[in-house]
Amino acid sequence: MALLHFTKHPAGFLLLATPETTKFIQTRIKAGDIVTSEFKRVRNPAFHRRFFALLNLGFDYWEPTGGAISSAERTIVANYSRWLAAHGADAAVMTETAETYLNQLAERRAGAISVCKSFDAFRAWTTTEAGFYDVIALTDGSCRHVPRSISFARMDDTEFHEFYRAAFDVLWRWILSRTFGTREDAENAAGQLMTFAG
Repeated sequence: MALLHFTKHPAGFLLLATPETTKFIQTRIKAGDIVTSEFKRVRNPAFHRRFFALLNLGFDYWEPTGGAISSAERTIVANYSRWLAAHGADAAVMTETAETYLNQLAERRAGAISVCKSFDAFRAWTTTEAGFYDVIALTDGSCRHVPRSISFARMDDTEFHEFYRAAFDVLWRWILSRTFGTREDAENAAGQLMTFAG
């Protein structure tokens, strides 16, 4: 069962309030289908609008690059290169060899990879990078960070502010600081998006 969000239009009908709700209605509900629901009023719908305006701003300015080599792979190769250098190999040669290897591997992989933007993946990444995730142990002994579902209906003002600040910090560090001169400029741009959407 999907958790859908709507907002009431002054004329009395309901409007789709989030991208997830829009996607669900467009892909899962056919014209003429009858659906039932139990409605609850969300504590503060401005939380939704503010957070999604920030996410949309970050998503609009983000351009995917790379992706053929994971940071874990790059770290392993760099650590091995340093280990060889510590045991007598020429450090400059090891660094150059490691970089050449990674570049060749990336080129081979890039032929089979099509880089595209996904809002759902972007939102999950932002939430995880902001520290709002659970660590799940997998059967192979590894762990995966799974973003927490952010339930605005249960989130009070303090919790929302903490989450929003952390998400803003992530987007500022990785994306928005390249475009906007100050954090305030980025906040204002997100606020303008919220105004246009509302």
